[in-house]
This record gives sequence, structure tokens and C-alpha cells, in this order.
Amino acid sequence: MPKIDRVEIRVTDYTSRLKRTTMHGDYDTGASGTLLGKPCLLRIFADGITGYAQVRPTTPGHSMPDTWKSVSGAFEEIIGPMLIGRDIFDINAIFAEFDMVLPYNPVVRTMLDFALHDAQGKATNQPVHNLLGGLSQELLPLEWSISMYDDPQQSINDALRGKQEFGINVACLKAGSPKGWRHDVMCFEKLRESCGPEMELGMDPNTAWSVPDTVLALEACRDARLDYIEQPIERRDHAGLAHIRRSARGTKVMADEAVMSVQDAYDLAKAEACDVFCVKLYRMGGLKIAQKIAGIAEGANILINIGGLAVMSQLEAAAAAHFYASLPARRCMPAGEFIFGLGVSGEDPLVPEPDFKIENGHVRPPAGPGLGINIDEKALEKYTLYKEVIS
Repeated sequence: MPKIDRVEIRVTDYTSRLKRTTMHGDYDTGASGTLLGKPCLLRIFADGITGYAQVRPTTPGHSMPDTWKSVSGAFEEIIGPMLIGRDIFDINAIFAEFDMVLPYNPVVRTMLDFALHDAQGKATNQPVHNLLGGLSQELLPLEWSISMYDDPQQSINDALRGKQEFGINVACLKAGSPKGWRHDVMCFEKLRESCGPEMELGMDPNTAWSVPDTVLALEACRDARLDYIEQPIERRDHAGLAHIRRSARGTKVMADEAVMSVQDAYDLAKAEACDVFCVKLYRMGGLKIAQKIAGIAEGANILINIGGLAVMSQLEAAAAAHFYASLPARRCMPAGEFIFGLGVSGEDPLVPEPDFKIENGHVRPPAGPGLGINIDEKALEKYTLYKEVIS
């Protein structure tokens, strides 16, 4: 069986810059040539097989602890040496050891999970979704994430771009304005008026609201039909989220920041606090953990949303698509958020000729072995800002 003989960690550059506003602060990929805000890329080499993974640590300005320095340092000093000589199929044993030496570095764990699955798929000539149980969905609907703006017209223009340019029929509006929930509701009402009743619309305050304000906001949105509300309150307040769900009168309540682990999923299910888990692979630690969370969701009759922007990364978007494709459509809502990895906010500089593309608001999971994404080696060398090899 293929044994790992070399591990490589890189930070790579973008050819464009994305800035968005949320209540956590600016989501910013940073200026070209700077390391903060850029994605980390992992390669594991095993007897001629190369497994790839790429994740952008979202710190600063979000709810995650990792930065490029913590990711690269973890692989250089702890995880890389631990992997040398290990079989790429010994994933459970590898993660049992990982959890003993580095128990909460979710981006590091996610990258290792993605790279091992990519290598396993290449070794067996299977796409990753086959390793996860097979292809349940051939065509995956996509969701458009709308930045928070002071001017509602900017939100409308953003949503209409997704609809008209890419055929997207699901959109989620960032909320949590310093002007308060009434301003958020006003923006949503104008968005609904412009997009029409056929579009599925959600709102995501990213923990900015209180429990009473959320109840009032949901009631105020009643006539404009808010289809789902995503993590309106502080992530540890399961009792508050359960109260909101009981008051929601059919508007689906989605847990996002609240569900970061298998234990979180269990506690939320036990509290009957939500209708939907937002599964962000980089936040939970990859595909293996996401499958466990999906199992808890099925047992509790909770739906799954595939979150995470995967900004300008075909590799990260592909991992999300494979997981999404492995789940029955009836267990999922509303759509996959990883559209930002498919060229809508800037091209992936490492994949100049992608075949993983949007088709009228949907995408097909890559059919090739592993994650199914071919990295251009010349582009990889050109856009590498930092590199370390462990052997």
C-alpha cells in the first residue's frame, strides 16, 4: 500500500482580491504578494501518488482560529513528521493520533483529510464521492452569498448578478448591521421585492442579533417570506436558538457557527435547536467528521446545508461538491455555497483551464480520480509565496 514519503506545505497567491463585509469584520483575501488572507496548499507524496488539498484560513475577521502561520507551523513541526511512513489508507489511525497531539486545529485537520482522500481516490482510480458512499446527486444546486451593504440597492444588484449571470435561484443576505435588525429587515424586504417570490432567500446575521431581536425580526419578515435564518445569535446559546426555532412559524433555523464538531451536532440535536446544520468542511475538520455530523442530522431529522465559500479554490470547492453529491437530495437544503470557488469572484490561478464549471445555477461533481482537479505545476511554482518540505 502507498506509504507517505514526503509532505509539502505552501501558501499561494491570488491574481485578484475579494473583500466582503460581515458582522465579524472584513472578509479580505489581502493584497497580492502578502501572506495573510491567502490559501494554504498541502501535497502528500506516497509511492508516486500525490494527494492535494487547499483551504484558505479565514482569520482575521471570522470565527476560526487558524492563520497561514499556524497551519504551516503545524505541518512543519508536528503533523508532517508524524505522516512519514504512514499508509494513505490508514486514515482512522492517523486522525486518532492527530487528535492526541493537535486536537483543535480544524483547518490543518481538514487539509490533511482532503489530501488523504485525494490520494486514496487516485490510488483506486475513484472520485472522492465514491469513497464517501457513491453518487446520490449528479447535479448540485448552488447558493449565492450576498455581502452586507449599507445601501440595499447594492444587495439587490449582487443578488441579480447571481441570478442573471449564473442562473442562481438561492441567495443568502448577510445581516448584523450596526444600524440594527430593523435595517437588516428593510434590506431583506427590498431584496425580496426585486428578486420575486420564486427565489429562495435566507438571511445570515452571523451571531449579531439577540434572542428577542431575532424573534421580532422573523415576525417583521413574515410578509416578505424569509425562507431560512442562519445563526442569528451567539453560537453557544443552544437554549436561545431552540426558543427562536419554536417561534419561527415555519422559517427554517440553521446552525452555522454553533456546529463546529460532532459534539456540537449532538448537543444541538438534543436541544432541538435547529432545522438545518450548516456543514463547513474547513470548520469541522474535513470529510470524515462531516459524515459523522450528517449521521447525527439524519437521526434527528435535521437537514444539511453545504457552506463555505471556497474562494478562488477549485480544490476546496471540489471537496465540498463531492461531499454534497454523496448525500441524498432530500437530506439537503437549500444549496451549495462553494460557488465562489468556481470563478465568480476571481479565477483560481492554479487551475487555468477548469472543467468544473457552473451550469445554469448548478454544478456536477468532478468525475476524475480523487478530487478530480488538475493543478498546473508551472502556475503552482509561479504563485507560491511560501514553501516548506518535510521528508
